[in-house]
Amino acid sequence: MKLSHFKALTFDCYGTLIDWESGMIAGLKPLTAKVKRPLSRDEILEAHARHESSQQHETPAKRYSELLAVVYKRLAEEWGVPQSWDECLAYGNSIKDWPAFPDSPAALAYLKQRYKLVILSNVDNQSFAHSNRKLGVTFDAIYTAEDIGSYKPAPRNFDYMLDKLKTLGIEKGDILHTAESLFHDHRPANDQGLHNCWIFRRFDKEGFGATMNPGVMPTYDFRFTSMAELAEAHARELGG
Repeated sequence: MKLSHFKALTFDCYGTLIDWESGMIAGLKPLTAKVKRPLSRDEILEAHARHESSQQHETPAKRYSELLAVVYKRLAEEWGVPQSWDECLAYGNSIKDWPAFPDSPAALAYLKQRYKLVILSNVDNQSFAHSNRKLGVTFDAIYTAEDIGSYKPAPRNFDYMLDKLKTLGIEKGDILHTAESLFHDHRPANDQGLHNCWIFRRFDKEGFGATMNPGVMPTYDFRFTSMAELAEAHARELGG
């Protein structure tokens, strides 16, 4: 199997193209600074993952920025820190400040010349628009949780994407689903029979960070530690 066999790359955005973990840590500083005991980076991210996943399950139609406000409230309660709803809302709106991984824009610019590029994200449309400007590429289709009314790893998010991509002439076998999260993306990609590429951003860290443990380890067709490595591997295939 070769990277060049595919016609479309479907991306998770946050954790894959956008450095959401650094964005979360920065956005949560007003809260974590008030916690009386030291919190490690991974402790913060793992607590965030627990509350985020639970809230996505309970309120699947809630916009992501609004859902993050609830996550902030739950974290404050868990850590015994007072908070105001305005602080919660400010955290929800901090998505616009989350940085792109430094290699993402150049890699996407290269890949845009060779593939259809598609987003399948657990975010809302307004928040993604801010991130898209940081990525500097025009995606051929953007499917958000706000569009679909549920959050990955729900199968219906992938069903929706596959149905809509057919209208663009893209069949399942044409797609390489490209993502960091084993829980949100690779496990359901396996269930859907999608070819997949793991962008293992956390290769030098323990645990799963801001995503839940997937349980059984999913399989994958390709693995790289960055988007730059993916683009470089494609160029090597073409003799570039």
